Amino acid sequence: MNIMVELALIFGVCLAGEGISAVLPFAFPASGIAMLLLGALLFFKILKTRHIERASHFLAGNMAFFFLPTCVGVMEHADAIMGQLAPFLLISFLTTPLVYFVTARTVQFLIRRAKGKGA
Repeated sequence: MNIMVELALIFGVCLAGEGISAVLPFAFPASGIAMLLLGALLFFKILKTRHIERASHFLAGNMAFFFLPTCVGVMEHADAIMGQLAPFLLISFLTTPLVYFVTARTVQFLIRRAKGKGA
């Protein structure tokens, strides 16, 4: 599939996430909704991995480039962060291993589930 069509599919899901986020009666990040929506579309085989394969490889391969604006934003607000450095570091050091642990357990569960189905 053409990479422009693949990008359009991914950005369309992001746009749908923005729309859903706008109509929800509570605050929820549109990017999170878009990830859940894309995951559901892939899980239920409505969207196949081959439909977004090239674009996703491109985006994952250039991921560091997409973090530059965030890093610049952090650098611009370094003085505010330095005032709250202890809680910032505490939260970072406590949640990072937790995220690794949950991710590892999820991957193990999915691998066992795939082996159980004979994949």
